Amino acid sequence: MLKRVFLANIPLLFVLLWSTGFIGAKYGLPYAEPYTLLFLRFVLTLALLVALIAYFKPAPPANWRQRFHLMVSGSLIHGAYLGGVFTAIKAGMPAGLCALIVGLQPLLTTISAPLLLGERVTRMQWLGVVLGLFGLTLIFAAGSNHAAPFNQHAAWAAVIALLGITAGTLYQKKFCAHNEILSSAFFQYLSTVVIFGLGTYLFESREIQFTHQLIFAIFWLAIVLSIGAILLLNYLIKHGEIHKVSSLFYLVPAVTALEAAWLFDEKLGIEKIAGMSIVTFSVFIVVRRGQ
Repeated sequence: MLKRVFLANIPLLFVLLWSTGFIGAKYGLPYAEPYTLLFLRFVLTLALLVALIAYFKPAPPANWRQRFHLMVSGSLIHGAYLGGVFTAIKAGMPAGLCALIVGLQPLLTTISAPLLLGERVTRMQWLGVVLGLFGLTLIFAAGSNHAAPFNQHAAWAAVIALLGITAGTLYQKKFCAHNEILSSAFFQYLSTVVIFGLGTYLFESREIQFTHQLIFAIFWLAIVLSIGAILLLNYLIKHGEIHKVSSLFYLVPAVTALEAAWLFDEKLGIEKIAGMSIVTFSVFIVVRRGQ
């Protein structure tokens, strides 16, 4: 009974955990550069994952070809996506605007899924995709009008993040969906550590201010995001149609806005409340229609 309740609420739990990523970035980036912060996060994550694998002893991927596919998907989902998001925020892009750009992911995935994976998308689900995009625009339109300026570097980083998370979810569904979740995450994080280690060495000064805020951000991002949320995402990709999984990303900016209002006293306003209502309805249409 408890297991069925947990499995039924995995999408909601995933959205709640994933939404804290922008909050964690906002806490940690004042004290470390993006690649350095992400490198520390994934070294800790990889160490924790090794301990989990030693305890649960999941079956490893069938062969080195599967391991290669997992490392590619990890490079896209974690390397390109998180590297782009953290770089964009560090370069001055408001977290809300970055979330809006990355929030286009369900639209790109829904367009691509029928071509690449052969999944059928109904007209009502297309309506849900469009409504979700409209809702996201309402959530951040007012705040973006008065946002601090940011450079083209930040804009390109956010676009790379969008392409990375879209390509990564499609790639994982096509090539990696049949592997054990824990062993899949290990190879994904292995390539991610290499990417951010090289990025830190080649492009950053590696200066770190070890404050309580930074330490909290690293542990939160490693344990809650990279262990909790990513394992849930891998489960959803493995067991669900990819356009339905991707529609959950529409909810993330809305939940992030609620968290920011609570933690940083940011005003919601009528536009954001209306946008969040539309986004919630759009996800209901995409996930439930045709089941």
